[in-house]
Amino acid sequence: MERENHSRVSEFILLGLSDQPEQKRLMFLVFLLMYLITGLGNLLIILAIRTDSHLHTPMYFFLANLSLVDICFTSTTIPKILVNYISGNKAILYISCLAQVFFFSWFAGLDSILLASMAYDRYVAICAPLHYTMVMTPRVCVLLVAMCWFGACANALTHAILLTQLSFCGHTEIPHFFCDLNVVIRLACSDTFINDLMIYTMAGLIALIPFIGILISYIHIFVAVLRIPSVHGKWKAFSTCGSHLTVVCLFYGAIIAVYFNLTSSHTAQQDTAAAVMYTVVTPMLTLSSIA
Repeated sequence: MERENHSRVSEFILLGLSDQPEQKRLMFLVFLLMYLITGLGNLLIILAIRTDSHLHTPMYFFLANLSLVDICFTSTTIPKILVNYISGNKAILYISCLAQVFFFSWFAGLDSILLASMAYDRYVAICAPLHYTMVMTPRVCVLLVAMCWFGACANALTHAILLTQLSFCGHTEIPHFFCDLNVVIRLACSDTFINDLMIYTMAGLIALIPFIGILISYIHIFVAVLRIPSVHGKWKAFSTCGSHLTVVCLFYGAIIAVYFNLTSSHTAQQDTAAAVMYTVVTPMLTLSSIA
């Protein structure tokens, strides 16, 4: 009965990035522009890969999936930000907040695992080119992508279910521009030990393990490229990985700064700035991966 008395709130208040009218107008235009660029740009990538038979290769298959995920990823947070700026209403329903946590965790996890899959694809292409067609078969590519989707979904569903078990006792202001899992958990008045434990456990599986896999892949790639005799060959090999590696560094760097910062010195503003990087800026950089 005591658990029921700690009734779940019906809505949360997203404090956003700023309360200054001038800054809000500027941020609305910036977010809108970045959202349009990300959505239209990634959509064009998908259409180009779908219609051009020359692009029906494993690398572009992974890129098309990454572009789709980035469209969904930004659509989870940015439209709500834009609506809040237009209406002036910062409220978000509890169920909508829960849905945002689920989809954000799903697509963030997908980004992480797909980046690792792309790193593996480039590792095979550069380090074992003679075996590439035998290793990266269409069946293997589809299985890898399916595992990415279902694995990330299981991770997100776990966090969403555990979040429904928490009680919130009145403090409903979220110092963020979306319902971030870490921030929402801090508002709970019930025990969050299991939630915190699962964040670090699942994040280790979804973020750190793929990140380590990417590092290992690029170490082998770097060694293999150094063995290429011609300067042109080295430059061509590095150029196929440069954009991908840049996105990896920004995406994982921001996530690690937010979710694996064990010190108490970081602030909500720093968390928000890092979140802007991997929720808005990084998806835009996916557009350069086709180069």
